[in-house]
Amino acid sequence: MDKLWPQQHPTAVESELEEFYAYPAELDRPWVRVNFVSSLDGAVTLHGTSRGLSSPEDQKVLALIRDLSDVVLVGAGTALAEGYHGVKRTEVRANRRQRLGLAEVPPIAVVTAKASIPADSPLLTDTVVPPIVLTCAAAAPERVDALREAGADVVVAGEEQVDLRAGLAALHERGLRRIGCEGGPKLFGSLIEEDLVDELCLTLSPLLTNGDASRIASGSGAELQLRMQLRAALHADSMLLLRYERQR
Repeated sequence: MDKLWPQQHPTAVESELEEFYAYPAELDRPWVRVNFVSSLDGAVTLHGTSRGLSSPEDQKVLALIRDLSDVVLVGAGTALAEGYHGVKRTEVRANRRQRLGLAEVPPIAVVTAKASIPADSPLLTDTVVPPIVLTCAAAAPERVDALREAGADVVVAGEEQVDLRAGLAALHERGLRRIGCEGGPKLFGSLIEEDLVDELCLTLSPLLTNGDASRIASGSGAELQLRMQLRAALHADSMLLLRYERQR
């Protein structure tokens, strides 16, 4: 057992944080990194969104993970509840991604079985690059057509539900292998059920909420056990930022 705290460590500089959250080199398959913040009692939202649980340090890590990712994966419910728009271009982001050989900004890939993203959503109207919509054959054709007409890259994967393996394969075909998933709980639960999670970056917020918010993953009720291994831990202003990797 190792003592992580209290110990005195110098503050991590930007380059060290980039190394801390670097994806594996030379990927030949999709690598799914899931990023969440939760309260100490396991709540994934406060007053309906994750913003009340977050902090400047957590937001810095979120932005960094986006900078290092080929694509940002998110469920439609989370995207709509959190008011998602396209990832913004910044000078820091553009310089970092250029140095790493990545596109200027990562696209948002939204998982929605019903193709339920409105055509006037900021995901489509306020973005540098078109979003990718992962949906299924059961989605209403008029919704799929509206999204395509609005500029979305629509991928039909699966019949009644989105086939996540097929969806990730479609991202892989587009050269998008570094996948930064930002939830929500239903999508995370489905990724666990399909054993598609390679990493979890979990920020523990120093709050007790005693609310009825869901946990970070929800699913069918099957009691799966996917063993994870702690790779690193950071702390900042009583927040604990943990990085776990799938033990295979």
